[in-house]
Amino acid sequence: MIYLENEQEILEVTKDFENKLKEVIDFALREEKVHIPYEVSVLLVDNEKIRGINSEHRGIDKATDVLSFPQLNYPKGYVFKDVYIEHKFSPCELDGEDLVLGDIVLSLERANEQSVEYGHSFLRECCYLVVHSVLHLLGYDHMEEEEKDLMRKREEEILCKLNITR
Repeated sequence: MIYLENEQEILEVTKDFENKLKEVIDFALREEKVHIPYEVSVLLVDNEKIRGINSEHRGIDKATDVLSFPQLNYPKGYVFKDVYIEHKFSPCELDGEDLVLGDIVLSLERANEQSVEYGHSFLRECCYLVVHSVLHLLGYDHMEEEEKDLMRKREEEILCKLNITR
């Protein structure tokens, strides 16, 4: 289940846009071998709101494009690739039958700015940021070069399969 809430008023959010984000999240999770019911929450915000969340949770007082709040703890370097998730999680990590993966906070205002800066569509930028965030929810990171390379590769592979290109 994907919960999506729009808390910004700067950009119009259509049902088609919401459905596309949900489709991208679901596809990315299936590509990463998540074959059990799951929960992901997505909060759409503006730069001011994400700045406050970034400051509160990370101690960084500036706006960013997307924040990920995984609900599961992974060992350092752990990635879901080719793992059969059905046998990995304890009942305390489930909400009923659903695996609670976490929350995504996406600044549509920043995504719009970046789409102009990078010369591609707003939709493409949002889809990229959502895939990026989903991978964080699954234990990917980009702090070290090897991790960053793997994460970027997976982002591009998933977007390519969805035919979402630059």
